Amino acid sequence: MSTQMTTLFDGDLLEDDVELSLAELSMACRLPAETVLEMVEYGLIEPLGRDPAHWRFSGLSVQRVRCAQRLRADLGVNLAGAALALDLLDEIERLRGRLRRLGGE
Repeated sequence: MSTQMTTLFDGDLLEDDVELSLAELSMACRLPAETVLEMVEYGLIEPLGRDPAHWRFSGLSVQRVRCAQRLRADLGVNLAGAALALDLLDEIERLRGRLRRLGGE
């Protein structure tokens, strides 16, 4: 892996158009690939591609995995609970965006 990619992983934000392999996502989030595979199974993140060897993840996946890890560490939720919490947070953001567009915020 290049130094530029490592620096990108250590930053707080990744752009949505960044694509990472399973191994790169695992390294970026400091998790074993098996944990990332579990997160895919629970719907926390959605890879592009047919099988794990060819999966690609967006920068948003890194944010979601890190948020799930914080929920697990800070609140003790399991992966199913983290998936639900992230879905609810996404819905809140969609509703806030809609409210802004309607001029309510």
